[in-house]
Order: sequence, then structure tokens, then C-alpha cells
Amino acid sequence: MGERGPADPGRRPGVLMVTGAYYPELSGAGLQCRELIRQLGDAARVAVLTTTADRALPSADERDGVPVWRVFVNPRSRWSKLAAGLRMAAALVRERRRFSILHLHGFSQKSIVLVLFGLLTGKRIAVKLTSIGHDDPASMRDRGGMAFWCYSRAHVFFGVSPRFRSIYESSELPRDRFRLIPNGVDLARFSPASPADRRALRARLGIAADVPMLLFVGFFSREKCPDVLFEAWTRMAAAGDHTSVLVFVGGNRPGYYEVDPSLADQIRVRAGQLSLEGRLRFVDSTQEIETYYRAADIFVMPSVREGLPNALLEAMACGLACVATRLEGVTDTILDDSASGILVPPRDVPALTTALVALVGDPARARSMGARAREHVARTYSAATTAQQYLAAYRDMQAS
Repeated sequence: MGERGPADPGRRPGVLMVTGAYYPELSGAGLQCRELIRQLGDAARVAVLTTTADRALPSADERDGVPVWRVFVNPRSRWSKLAAGLRMAAALVRERRRFSILHLHGFSQKSIVLVLFGLLTGKRIAVKLTSIGHDDPASMRDRGGMAFWCYSRAHVFFGVSPRFRSIYESSELPRDRFRLIPNGVDLARFSPASPADRRALRARLGIAADVPMLLFVGFFSREKCPDVLFEAWTRMAAAGDHTSVLVFVGGNRPGYYEVDPSLADQIRVRAGQLSLEGRLRFVDSTQEIETYYRAADIFVMPSVREGLPNALLEAMACGLACVATRLEGVTDTILDDSASGILVPPRDVPALTTALVALVGDPARARSMGARAREHVARTYSAATTAQQYLAAYRDMQAS
């Protein structure tokens, strides 16, 4: 079984990246995949196989000089997802001679079919663990059956945070298959703005340069908790904050399984009742997210579940003071509480309000935290460094 042929460590690894969405569609896994490909450059031969919910996107495409094959899927239909998995497997078989490594960015229902075809065609299989509570070993074991069997056949598991490592080490999977490689940040794109740049960015966004700007980036989902941030912000207003602007960047419309559009609707209604709608902004989607980070003063991540949040790393890279939910083995390994940011308990509106009031009321402290945050991300989460770790793993897989 298999067509890999003799290993040649000197050859560039051929890698097929599999994602649930890819540029120009936006998702955390897809954006990390694209950045990894960019950083790898000519060191690997790469193609992308992805699903899309947008019928207008071509099934065969090229992005950044890389082949991209798309399969349409309705994320709300189980049968559509199954059919998409079969079509992706067919593409895998059709293009099988182009690659020796199948790199799954996350593990979902369609991954079962892909792993089976990958095993039949002799590919080395890597699974990037992206979401605790979804594709970590404990969650996958709870699914049982064929899903866990296929998952356990992977030759390498990439975990993005220490929390994944601890869950993995508590599982029965072979320990030597796990590699801890965090998400990486493009430190040139995500960098602090000078005072002049910040004023110009604020002018573009139509936000006065002298008012505090709070920023949320993420889907409007119950787990991302934009409503918790909004409630804390309204309490700030009630306590005397009459100037700060709250900007939500992220999908709030139906069509993606994580999005709960009622959240945005509830926030809009409540803002109108409190006469705060003039200080509230919604941005559904942007290809220039760095504009918002570099214009903001404080970044807030009130999520109750994360793997390793790209948005938090990007905000820190832009020198923002950050307030985030304390998630064991995830955010508490990124932010040094009270030094490079502030950690608060999940869904604790009073604690979140207190943290925001403290930073809005002490801009010098906020700037100091942001500078430390930038230093930490530059030292630990550079995309160039993480790409080299992936390249080393690909070469090991190719040689084994």
C-alpha cells in the first residue's frame, strides 16, 4: 500500500495543506496556513485543498503563486459536508503525486475520508490541533468510532499551546508523535504604529485620535463572548466613561456554523436603548485587520475557549495593552498578568470592567504593557521561527 517511494531527505517536502477555509475567505486556521506557506517560500512544494461556502470562488485557483483547490460545502448540511469530504478525497487522489505529506489544519468530519485516502496512497499525515474542546485528543476520543481511529493514525500532531501538550500527554497516543509549535505572527505586518501613523489611521476610520479605542476581533459566537465585553463597556459608560469607542471586527451574519447573529442584534438594540450607538462600530470583515490593531489602544479577548488565539498574538505584536480571559495553558502562557496584559476570569463582567477602567484611566500603564507584549511576541511567536520548526518536522516525516 502506498506510492511514496524511497525517502530523499534532500528533496523539498511536498505538502498538501488542508483547511476549512482559505484566502480570500477568513478563518484563523486558514490565515495561519497562508502565513506558514509564505514563510516557507521555496523550501517546500505546497498546495492547498480547502472547502468554501462561497459558490462564486473558483474550484481551481492560484493564490500567492500556490495552487488552491476548493470544494463547495454547506456547513449546515451534514450530507453536504460528507459529499465535500468525498470530493476532497477525489482531489487528493488526483493530485497524489504532487505531495508526500498531508497536513490537516484542524480535524473535522471531512478529515475522516481524507485520512483514509491518505493512508491508502501512502502519505504521511500531520494534524494541527487548533481548538481545545474540538480536536484535542480527549475531545476526539469522546467522539469514538471511525473519527478517533482515523485521528489516531496521524504520524505527527502539532499542538499550538502547552494546554494541547498536557491533554495529549494524558492520552494514550504515542508521545513521540507530538510537537509543540505555536501559531506565528508576521512581525513586520503586525507592528506598533508611530503617533503620526496612529493619527492617520484614526482619521481613515473616522475615530477621533484623542478618545480611547477598545477592540474586539473574532466571530460573534457564544464562546467568543462579545456580549460579555459589551456589558463591561456599558458599565464603564455608566461609571462616567463618556468618550471611549468600542469596535467589533468579525463575522456577525448567518452562514458560518460558529456565528450567532442574534448576539450582534442584541448588542445593537441595547446600545440604542443606552444612547451608545454613536460610540459603537461593527466591521463584518476586513483583509487589513492590522489597520484596526494599530489604531486601537486596548485589545479585549473575552473568549471562554481558544487553542492559541491569533488575534491576541497580533494585538500584542502591534503593541496593544491586552485584556484576556484566563485560559489555563493558553492565555496564561502568552500574557504575563499585570506586566504585559491583564487576565480576568471567564464571563466575569465586574473583573473585566475593572481591568478596562484601569487601563483607560492610565494610558501610560497601557503603553508600557503594550511594549512588553510586543517584546514577548517578537521573542517567542515570530512566524519566521515557527515556519522553520514546521519545515524541520516535514523533513523528518519525509525521511521516515
